[in-house]
Amino acid sequence: MRAAFLLNLGFTIVEVAGGVLTNSLAILSDSLHDLGDSLSIGLSWYLERGSQRGGDRQFSYGYRRLSLLGALINALVLILGSALILARAVPRLASPEPSSASGMLALAVLGVAVNGAAALRMRGGRSLNARMISWHLLEDVLGWVAVLLVSLALLFTRAYILDPLLSILITGYVLVNVVRNLRRTLAIFLQATPEDLDVHAVEEKLGRIPSVLSTHHTHAWSLDGEHHVLTTHLVVASGATKEEVRQVKRAALAVMDQLDLEHTTIEIEYDDEDCRMREG
Repeated sequence: MRAAFLLNLGFTIVEVAGGVLTNSLAILSDSLHDLGDSLSIGLSWYLERGSQRGGDRQFSYGYRRLSLLGALINALVLILGSALILARAVPRLASPEPSSASGMLALAVLGVAVNGAAALRMRGGRSLNARMISWHLLEDVLGWVAVLLVSLALLFTRAYILDPLLSILITGYVLVNVVRNLRRTLAIFLQATPEDLDVHAVEEKLGRIPSVLSTHHTHAWSLDGEHHVLTTHLVVASGATKEEVRQVKRAALAVMDQLDLEHTTIEIEYDDEDCRMREG
């Protein structure tokens, strides 16, 4: 991740300067995309270590939500940058300005090489973060291939409108992905039920455990989009023996083990005792 971060960040700086010098909004738009990827890779690299810290008095669940904070910052930066790029690109559709085709071509070749090298460095990554970054870098390579094709076209034609058109397409693509990820990030912050976890199905499995009369207050949420937490209350008969309760716990834990949860809380209640949360 460190190598990919340094490659991406260094090239982003070159890209911004090149976009200004060549007067190419397409390159400036792609530099915004690369800046977002650089931030994502840098934060992932930093948080890959920080998020492994265990819980303490201040953060009892640990530091996994640091990655969500990074995702939120990335999204806000990219949305602001996209708005600035679109504010410049849309007026150029009516009055296109000349761009340096040779400069765009040189940057495009460099962009394919640098992003391709970064993608190769990340190819062997096994974590979800590493795999996601690899896909982002491959998308960057495709973006630079598009800039390469436009620059070749501008070498032989005066179709300068291709530059703002490509800029709007790249920026629109970035915005769609950013908004989608932002919605998912906000849902996790608001403790929405994880998309890959069916709480009702879990309750049905728990309710089929011998000696379990009913279940209630089954809640699930995610710490960072990958590591989930679940709590539930199981009701047994008032005359249930200690061994029966132990069997219920073992069976409930077996259900939880199938879900690959980070943390679970299972509360056993007798049917003749009041649960202050049951009516909630």
